Amino acid sequence: MKTWPAGEDVATEPFGTTRADGDGDSTTLDERMVTPLPLAPALQRGGRWQRGAGEPIPEGDSGTIARRDTAYRLALLCADIVAAAFAVAIGVIVIGGLALNPEAVAALLIVPVVAKAIGLYDRDEHLIRKTTLDEVPAIFQAATLYTLVLWIGEYKFFNDGLHQTQVLALWGLFFLSMAVGRTVARRVVRFAARPERCLIVGDVDSAEPVRRKLRTNHALNAVLIGRVPLQDEAPLPDVVGEFENLGIVLAEHEIDRVLIAPGGRDPELVLHAIRLVKSMGVKVSVLPRLFEVVGSAVEFDDLDGIPLLGLRGQGLPRSSRLLKRACDTAIASLALLVLGPALLIIAIAIRLDSPGPIVFRQKRVGRHGRAFQIFKFRTMYDGADSMKHQLLSRNEGAEGFFKIADDPRVTPVGRWLRKTYLDELPQLFNVLRGEMSLVGPRPLVVDEDRRINGWQRGRLDLAPGITGFWQVLGSSRVPLHEMVKIDYLYATNWSLWLDLKVILRTVPYVIARRGL
Repeated sequence: MKTWPAGEDVATEPFGTTRADGDGDSTTLDERMVTPLPLAPALQRGGRWQRGAGEPIPEGDSGTIARRDTAYRLALLCADIVAAAFAVAIGVIVIGGLALNPEAVAALLIVPVVAKAIGLYDRDEHLIRKTTLDEVPAIFQAATLYTLVLWIGEYKFFNDGLHQTQVLALWGLFFLSMAVGRTVARRVVRFAARPERCLIVGDVDSAEPVRRKLRTNHALNAVLIGRVPLQDEAPLPDVVGEFENLGIVLAEHEIDRVLIAPGGRDPELVLHAIRLVKSMGVKVSVLPRLFEVVGSAVEFDDLDGIPLLGLRGQGLPRSSRLLKRACDTAIASLALLVLGPALLIIAIAIRLDSPGPIVFRQKRVGRHGRAFQIFKFRTMYDGADSMKHQLLSRNEGAEGFFKIADDPRVTPVGRWLRKTYLDELPQLFNVLRGEMSLVGPRPLVVDEDRRINGWQRGRLDLAPGITGFWQVLGSSRVPLHEMVKIDYLYATNWSLWLDLKVILRTVPYVIARRGL
């Protein structure tokens, strides 16, 4: 196979172009001949990149992408050191009354070494959604290792040994302050940095869900610039260039990250695009269709150099079900015990506000398709269901759901209960009865459940939850077809830590009252 003469620019030539080489023979430009495509000379001279695609990225590259990554690393590094200093100051000096030796100050340098070894400084550059919550297990490890080091060298770092109370205080303070400090550091950098400019390489169907997520989730600090289709299609407003000129598009629009949605195209063409983007120092994220079914609950295996993915079977093992049920029962019992007086006050307010039952019961579909009666505090006037057909034209819920932000059927007390989500509290009794879980798939009414078929019914391998990913992502704003996919992936990837993350993410969602 012949290549183009050295130094010639082929980025502006479409694939399939036939040209004559120096020997008079004709050569066709094919996707796999150029790896990767160089940039147009004008862009190499005056654009963001001062080198051709495929050339090594200079060490110490000071481009926008590198500066953003460095800012995150430095901010996290400072946050970790401050957290360690705070934990030592409060846990050892204030609580323990010990004096520090000079070696204790030098011990602060252990923190970034431990964090780097665990990978706490290298995650953000690969992710669009940079969140501290996902790295809490790693922070737990870092706090434990650092506390262990100080405990082992207690007489070297302090003027006296550490007692059990001081060790626990040091560990707990460092864990909490490190988590809080990293959250603050990320928010500061996100506020100061330019939004990450993203480009989708793929078809319009793959681009729309990503565009919707980037538009609605402002915490991502990312903006979608446009799309480059992998194959020829009718001109659309979001298309900013052709795949044959991908290198030029990246330079002209100063793209920071490319999201590649392979679709059904030639895998070699997709690999070519990935190599090109990486060679230009641009971040790459891939939207693999496989993980829409298997999620992230996979084990990476190696068969003499051949990578394999071991997939989790359908449903949870008995031990996991028992663990989830035990946690649900314990937490629901404790919550009802603590919230008992509040439940009584809410019940009295509902009774005084309007006639009708205090608790609203509705038939929902539970685990394995079994129906049950869900409990909620009544928030509407008695007989509100008969008015539903008159309000269909005002529906603001996503496809498959009926929801009105300013529903005239809601009572004054009910409106307050809905805003604070206190109307959901009686579902704790459903949890005790085993009909629901604290976290799980959305409990659907019968009519909605009838629309779910095939593999999507795997979402019912777990009991429906009071909260779940569907709640955190926008509840009734999430279309039904997308919600069942989210629920299926939750059932496929369940872990106790995943439940805790959902609960922690539900708290700010409820406080911000982002529901419909």
